Amino acid sequence: MITFLACLLFLIVGYFTYGTYVSKVVGYDDSIETPAKRLEDGVDYIPMPWYKVFLIQFLNIAGTGPIFGAISGALFGPVAFLWITFGCIFAGGVHDLLSGVVSMKYDGASIPEIVGMYLGKHMKYVMLVFSVILLILVGAVFVTSPASLLNSMTGADKNIWLIVIIIYYIIATVLPVDKVIGKLYPIFGAALLLMAAGLLVTMIMGQFNGSMHMAELTLQNMHPDGLGVFPFLFTTIACGAISGFHATQSPMMARCINRESETRRVFYGAMVVEGIVALIWCAVTIAFFGDSFAIQAAGDPAIIVNTVSKSLLGTIGSILAVLGVVACPITSGDTAFRSARLTIADAFKMKQDSLKSRFILAIPLFVVGAALTQIDFQIIWRYFAWSNQTLAMIFLWTGSTYLLVHNKNYWIAVIPAIFMSYVSVAYILQAPEGFRLNPTFSNIVGVIVAFIFFGFFMKKVKKEKNNINKTEKAC
Repeated sequence: MITFLACLLFLIVGYFTYGTYVSKVVGYDDSIETPAKRLEDGVDYIPMPWYKVFLIQFLNIAGTGPIFGAISGALFGPVAFLWITFGCIFAGGVHDLLSGVVSMKYDGASIPEIVGMYLGKHMKYVMLVFSVILLILVGAVFVTSPASLLNSMTGADKNIWLIVIIIYYIIATVLPVDKVIGKLYPIFGAALLLMAAGLLVTMIMGQFNGSMHMAELTLQNMHPDGLGVFPFLFTTIACGAISGFHATQSPMMARCINRESETRRVFYGAMVVEGIVALIWCAVTIAFFGDSFAIQAAGDPAIIVNTVSKSLLGTIGSILAVLGVVACPITSGDTAFRSARLTIADAFKMKQDSLKSRFILAIPLFVVGAALTQIDFQIIWRYFAWSNQTLAMIFLWTGSTYLLVHNKNYWIAVIPAIFMSYVSVAYILQAPEGFRLNPTFSNIVGVIVAFIFFGFFMKKVKKEKNNINKTEKAC
């Protein structure tokens, strides 16, 4: 219990200390009119109170990510606490704040546009393809999982639920952001937070039966299948620590912020709260089942959520569990498709002020997403996990370059960029859905590639400094 409480405290303190520092490094100026006010169009650019933007951003990036990922991460043992805590503060928070602020600085530009500005047009097209594929994968994942759950709960045919959810997605994707998302998401976000808070109080009060206990920190890998902590833990727990999917969501809320100083609360704050939710679910899972083999035997994460919530929170827990494992993934899925629409619109300079123009982009996305729902869920999820962290790596290098160009402390983004480069490369080389190479070899190659990327960046640093020196001499 001491380890969990220490990590929880570290997350909270990290928000007020390192989060404040990162916010000052990135910079904000409340005298500048934000895109929400300057470009207000009643569809995507709509000023909203910061607390509403925060709750929408939180639910956009969360869904079941910090729950399912943390439960799967619990199989590795309490070492997962460290990744959630330090990953959230020093990687995820930086990634999310940078993606939100830089997007806002460029009128709510989508991530591929930003990548193109700082890493070149070729990387822009890579990022465009990569991010749209990721968003469609996310949408497909978050259609399939709630449809399966609703099928098991009601007995109604799964395909019927798929159709119902997709119809809802279409509505949420094409209507103005304040009509559906702005009204429902704060409610669902609050429900997700209440569920986590209830579990936290229950755990602290020790309301477990005699077989339940809290494992203290150990760096020992406890995964029943022997999956290595490096790099598998760092892709298993993504949304609770760092997730490239978040960068695709930030531009939506960058178009709704009233003042630049609200960015720390909205972007860094939502990441820290998500980290807290992940930490709670990871700890509760370990405490409830006692060991990794019992967790694995309990079933998939959705079943574990239902079991734990009912056992610890009773009837209220059951209701919140439904919101958590059904409503929350749906709300992440619809914003994934909405982000895909905005990303494509930005890339091809297509105005989105008319309902017809929004439908023209939305319908093909849903056709592809619907087709993917017929593929095995686990296959989609595994490729989503890798592409998710690879996207995070690409944006961290983009954020590093942004900070370099603007003469700011780029090390806050460079260090996590190096680490995530290793994770992405090492994972795909040895993963079952990747090249299945020797783990030691894969990890070594991952480290080498990460430092090659770092070398390219340092060449850019040297070039930038030479340009500054030439400018100063000319003056």
